[in-house]
Amino acid sequence: MTKIVLGSDHAGFALKEIIREHLEQGKYSMADFGTFCENSIDYPDIALPLAKAVRAGEFDFGILVCGTGVGMAIAANKQRGIRAALCGDTFTARCAREHNDANVLTLGARVTGPGLALEIVEAFLRSSFQGGRHSRRLDKIAFMEQGR
Repeated sequence: MTKIVLGSDHAGFALKEIIREHLEQGKYSMADFGTFCENSIDYPDIALPLAKAVRAGEFDFGILVCGTGVGMAIAANKQRGIRAALCGDTFTARCAREHNDANVLTLGARVTGPGLALEIVEAFLRSSFQGGRHSRRLDKIAFMEQGR
């Protein structure tokens, strides 16, 4: 069973809840790292523990939602081994998994409607890393993460 962890700031809370309800109907094991209301919270406070949990292998994938998805992507990508992809369409979501082996999806609640967001989530979760030439590129990114 695929293990997914969700997180959002206040701007992404409502969309995160829609995504959570959708995924609860599927074949997923889930955890929710918050936020649990629309009170203001800084997105790095959610992105950091979620990224660390994905990096540690506690979850297969993470999904982060903020206003634009940009802040969450930047924050999550500060963790070595995290490949967070901001996706606004299904093609990008599919390629993020197939070509980049993305392990965190970020979404912007203020720019992506709920229907499209659910389609993006499904495209991301149903796609698999293709390996091959893409593995070579990920090896180079891992090398960069070591500060070399």
